[in-house]
Amino acid sequence: MSHATVLDLIEQIKKLPEEERGLLESLLARVEESEWNRQAAEARRAARDKGIDQEIIDQAVQAVRRGG
Repeated sequence: MSHATVLDLIEQIKKLPEEERGLLESLLARVEESEWNRQAAEARRAARDKGIDQEIIDQAVQAVRRGG
């Protein structure tokens, strides 16, 4: 998508009635949440495959908080 197309979309969004703009924002938030959930699941899978569990994470956090 070109820069001009993106700018055109922004202008169109600005012209939407408030109700439709709210709907758009709601739909975009759902898409963003869905993507975040997908990435989180992928990260958990990768951690599990490497043998990293919550206990190991907690220990690492505590070590950082103690300065090493």
